[in-house]
Amino acid sequence: MKWLKRSQEEINETVFNALSQNVNYTNEIILGIPASYLDEKVFSQDKSFLKDAPFLSALVQNPNHIGCHTIGESESFFKGTHEIEREMIAICAEDILQGEKDQFDGYVASGGTEANLQAIWIYRNYFQTEKKATSSEIAILCSKDSHYSMDKASNVLGISIYKVETADTTKELDEIHLAHQIEKAKAAGIKYFIVVANMMTTMYGSVDDVDLYTDTLIKNNLDFKLHIDGAYGGFYYPFANKSTNLNFSNPHVSSVTLDAHKMAQAPYGTGIFLIRKGFIHYATTKQASYVEGEDCTLIGSRSGANAVAVWMILSKYGPNGWFEKIFVLQKRTDWLCEQLDAMKLDYFRNPSSNIVTIRSSSMTKEIAHQYNLVPDNHHAADWYKIVVMEHVTLEKLLPFIEDLKIHFSKPMVL
Repeated sequence: MKWLKRSQEEINETVFNALSQNVNYTNEIILGIPASYLDEKVFSQDKSFLKDAPFLSALVQNPNHIGCHTIGESESFFKGTHEIEREMIAICAEDILQGEKDQFDGYVASGGTEANLQAIWIYRNYFQTEKKATSSEIAILCSKDSHYSMDKASNVLGISIYKVETADTTKELDEIHLAHQIEKAKAAGIKYFIVVANMMTTMYGSVDDVDLYTDTLIKNNLDFKLHIDGAYGGFYYPFANKSTNLNFSNPHVSSVTLDAHKMAQAPYGTGIFLIRKGFIHYATTKQASYVEGEDCTLIGSRSGANAVAVWMILSKYGPNGWFEKIFVLQKRTDWLCEQLDAMKLDYFRNPSSNIVTIRSSSMTKEIAHQYNLVPDNHHAADWYKIVVMEHVTLEKLLPFIEDLKIHFSKPMVL
C-alpha cells in the first residue's frame, strides 16, 4: 500500500524536498526552458510567507509536468515533483481502484472531460493500429445519461456514438435498447466498440451495470475496450460500495477517469487519467521530440502544483480518514432522503451516492432557485439535483426541508 496518512510536517517535508530536486531558476543557469517561476512583480515570492505553504510554493516555482511520468523518461528538470505525481497515480490505481502493483500509467489531466477524451483517443488509435480499423468501424457506446464529453469525443475524434436508454425511475440501463443499439451499430458497419460505463453520473449519481455491457458484447463476439467514467464518483463510490467491480479488479476495465476537483476538493483543473500498461503509447506524439520522453497526453504542458495538491489531500486523510469522510456524507444524504420520504416527494438516489435528484413535480422553481439546485435542463427542467458535499451541512439543509414542508403541505385549492 502506497496510501499512508501523513502529518502536516511530513507532507511539508516531502513537497519541499521534491521542489528542491526540481530546477531552480534563481540559483541555476537555466537558458533553454521556455518558462520560469511565476512573475515576481505580480505574485509574491516572500520566503517567510511561503515557508509553511507547500502548495503555494509549488505554484510559485511553476513545475511543468508535460508528458506522462509513469513510463520511461520524463523531463529531468522537474524530477522531484514528477515523483510525487507517480506516487499519487499509484495510490489511485492500486489502493483506491484495486489494481495490481506497478501495472498502470496515468497523469493529472485538466479535468474529467480531457481524461475521457484521452481514453477514447487511445482506444480509437489502438483499433486503427492493431485491427486496421477505419474510423467508420469504431463507435462509442454509453448511456444517455453519460457526460457530454462523450459527444465531444465523438465529434473531435470523428467516430460514431450510440447511446443506451435508461429507466426513468431507476436510471438502470435498458437491456433491450442496448441490444437494439448494438444491432443498429453493426448494421452501420461498426465492428469495434469503446464502451464508457458510469461510476456515478453527473446529474443523477447513477451507476451503470458494467456486466450488462460486457456480457452482451461478449455474447455477440464483438471486440471492445472498456473505460470507466468516475469523474464524479471515483473518490466517493469505491468507499461507499466496497463490492463494486467498477475498478481494476475487473479484467475488462482498461482505464478510469477520476476528477479530483470535485469530491477531493482539489483546485479546478485537476482530473486524473489511469490506464493499464501497454496502451498509453497509442497516443504518443513522436513529433514532440524536444520533450524528454516525448508526449502521450492530450493536454501537453500542465501544472505540477495540481498533482502536488492531490497528493497532499490524500496524504492528509489517509485511507481511514477518507472512509470516515465518505461515511459522514453518506449519513447526511440518508438524512435528506428520509425527510423527502416523509413528505412523499419523488426523487432518485443511488444508495451509494451523495447526489439526490428531485423530480420537478416535487420541487418549485422558486425553491430550486433560492437554494441553488441544478436542473437537468435549464430550458425545461424535469429534475433538480442536490450534491451533499462538505459545505452542505444539516444546518443548510434544514431550511430547505422546512420550505418544502410549507409548500407541499398546503391544502389543495379546488
